[in-house]
Amino acid sequence: MKHMIRGIDKNIMFRFFAVDTTEVVEQAREYHNTTPVASATLGRMLTAGLMMGYTLKNEQDKITIRVNGNGPVGTALVTADSMGNVKGYLDNGNVELPLASNGKLNVGGAVGRDGFVQVIKDMGLKEPYAGSAKLVSGEIGEDIASYYFHSEQQPTVIGLGVLIDKDHTIKSAGGFMLQLMPGLSEEEIVLIENSIGRIKNISSYFENGNDPESVIKELLPDFELEITERIPVQYKCDCSIERMEQVLISLGDEELEKIIREDEQAEIVCHFCNKHYTFGKDELKNFLGKK
Repeated sequence: MKHMIRGIDKNIMFRFFAVDTTEVVEQAREYHNTTPVASATLGRMLTAGLMMGYTLKNEQDKITIRVNGNGPVGTALVTADSMGNVKGYLDNGNVELPLASNGKLNVGGAVGRDGFVQVIKDMGLKEPYAGSAKLVSGEIGEDIASYYFHSEQQPTVIGLGVLIDKDHTIKSAGGFMLQLMPGLSEEEIVLIENSIGRIKNISSYFENGNDPESVIKELLPDFELEITERIPVQYKCDCSIERMEQVLISLGDEELEKIIREDEQAEIVCHFCNKHYTFGKDELKNFLGKK
């Protein structure tokens, strides 16, 4: 199982995160049967979601990231926790687009930029925290960084990469996130900016099976890094028949009676793993009066 790390540099100028999401993104591709550009889009979202989830403090905390730029993939949504679990989906995973001008998959064109990135953090309080920022490019990484800067006043650099193989499976996927600590001097900021400026395509760092520890050290060779924690990551859908029963009950008796009368059964498909749940006439009758 692949894993994710976090840590700080020796002088505590920034904290960092890095994750290998090759297996996670491949699992998502299998669930959703996505085209290459859709796989790259969802893969970047899942990678960002895992690292953003890792910033949460408590086991029960969850974060949801929603991006919609009015592009052909529609809404891209992921939910992650602080324990390395993530799930996600696209409205339209069948999108096919020509390559971008740089010869890469056109994620920005698939997502679009006429919209927002929205982040909801459920930390067990009375109301979840919600923030948003206008999309910058639809490339996901820049948009997440913009969100952190404008909504949380947290200078952030994030790199996300998904490499698709010839058979459309996921050859490699991963990313890193670096967040600056407050009170840095101009000299320290310049040092960090110069190091970041030398970073090439993030996909290439994970392509040869390098682990996150090796990748982050290669990305930031000018700093003495201390890895403080590592956890396994996985694509995990927590749907269940009980949850789907509650969805049907929430429709109310009038709608349930209409389904019983017209269709005699109900089928619900999970957005996150495409599992089908079918409820017969007698089961539906048992839900009446339970709302």
